[in-house]
Amino acid sequence: MTRPLAAAERFVAILPEAARAGLQVIFAPLMEIQAAQAPVQLDGMEGVIFTSANGVEIASRETAARLPAYCVGERTAQAAAAAGWQASCLGHCADELVAAILGQQPEAPLLHLRGAHARGDIAGRLTRGGIACHEQILYDQVLLPLTGEAQALLAAQTDVIVPLFSPRSARHFAELCGEAAHLHLIALSPAVAEPLKGLKCKTLRVSKTPDAAAVAAAVLDAAAQLSQLEGERRAE
Repeated sequence: MTRPLAAAERFVAILPEAARAGLQVIFAPLMEIQAAQAPVQLDGMEGVIFTSANGVEIASRETAARLPAYCVGERTAQAAAAAGWQASCLGHCADELVAAILGQQPEAPLLHLRGAHARGDIAGRLTRGGIACHEQILYDQVLLPLTGEAQALLAAQTDVIVPLFSPRSARHFAELCGEAAHLHLIALSPAVAEPLKGLKCKTLRVSKTPDAAAVAAAVLDAAAQLSQLEGERRAE
């Protein structure tokens, strides 16, 4: 698991218990979330945009204000609603969110509360589309090296399933993983898969939809196929 630890633990928790029992789970975060420790500037804002649960968590801690919150992904929207924001999920990616907001024409200006590394130019696209939108960086996503345990596992050249959730973490993993012939990579989206295409991995799958549930289904499918192959080898 390469996500920040809290997110990785949440992902593993959604796997069925029987499936978890058959997997050796290695937590090797490639990224650490570091809050910017800056006050959230909501004066004059009519709503906020959240594109990650990290933004929700930090903003909810830094301000008592609760405005309409337009979110990417069900998980982000659920986190925002639980923290008291008037949350709605408007798609699973920046493109869907921007299209939905432009279609709804909500009260503006809006504020995109985001990480230092973000894709989609949400604030710029909304502003150019006639809905004033500002942005504030709430946290940085600091890249980490592979843990010693992960390095040893990769060096052992045994089959390893690696789900990856962002283009930046996928690119970082591709630079660190070394020989990839034994890897079964699962990408959240085509954009996440792109940096992995140069690796000579055993398999590269793209999740059917860009959400944790679909990635989990792909992980379970990969694990089932590996288990079947192992059974066939033993029977030979």
